[in-house]
Amino acid sequence: MNPSPGDKGNLLEVRGLRTWFPIRAGILQRVTGQIRAVDGIELNVRRGETLALVGESGCGKSTLGYSLLRLIESQEGEVLFNGQDLCSVPPDELKDLRRKLQIVFQDPMAALNPRSRVRDSIAEGMECFGIGNNDAERTQRVAELMERVGLDPRQMDRYPHEFSGGQRQRICVVRALAVEPEFIVLDESVSALDVSIQAQMLNLLQGLQEEFGLTYLFITHDLGVVRYIADRVAVMYLGQIVEEGSADQIFESPRHPYTRILLSAVPSVNPDERTRPLRVQGEVPSPSNPPSGCRFHPRCPDAIERCSLEMPELETRPEGGVRCILAPE
Repeated sequence: MNPSPGDKGNLLEVRGLRTWFPIRAGILQRVTGQIRAVDGIELNVRRGETLALVGESGCGKSTLGYSLLRLIESQEGEVLFNGQDLCSVPPDELKDLRRKLQIVFQDPMAALNPRSRVRDSIAEGMECFGIGNNDAERTQRVAELMERVGLDPRQMDRYPHEFSGGQRQRICVVRALAVEPEFIVLDESVSALDVSIQAQMLNLLQGLQEEFGLTYLFITHDLGVVRYIADRVAVMYLGQIVEEGSADQIFESPRHPYTRILLSAVPSVNPDERTRPLRVQGEVPSPSNPPSGCRFHPRCPDAIERCSLEMPELETRPEGGVRCILAPE
């Protein structure tokens, strides 16, 4: 795990972020409701750290990542990057900021243009942002970065389908690095890879982070991967952060019932009574009609009547926070 960033400060600060999608019905396509994919997120990402965002499929993790980069427009809230609110920047002024904020998607084949050579896919962003004085300089930069991530630069004129899945994901990492970013969203970027390739990618990402001074938001559902790479962890459920703290604190002494349930399902080489998966009741409620009070209370094994009536706030402490009225101190 990377060293704790300590007092390096926040690179990204999220305040009250809401991203809702309208539900339309009927011939006139009138709005009949809202899908509350991201609903009042408060989150800090410290400079130079890896913050893992975890939760079940459909909880809003990817939507949050896209909202931070304004790939999806939010309705409310602030996203402060180096103190500048990305949500209030006019679209025509976003170009310079795009260079500093990049994303690596889950499916590299879908992210790469199948008709473009790898060289062109990587150099496209460099040319857009004016990096390199000419094609020769950009090609040299492409070759250096490909070699840095373990790819053969002599293959830069090949097409995406001529590479393996792990190699394609490395190409996507190179494409993000080529524009010299500060912050990278890694959206399930190793989940589709074999376990051995996953380990190689995680080691590569850590090495690149140290070398280039990068900050990561690592979106995943795989808590085994999180334990290996994350400095801090934020747990998301039904559009909200329910717990956040250091990786050690989350794994050793989780305070939210949902976090404990997720951790209990992580496979162990020495399973015992304590590592058996905890039971969770029912299905995930619809984000278009979330429960009253605590959103987890219909499925929570510890819930009391008060949980259905009172929406808990995400407390803020130096060591982390939890959104639960029953959480131990």
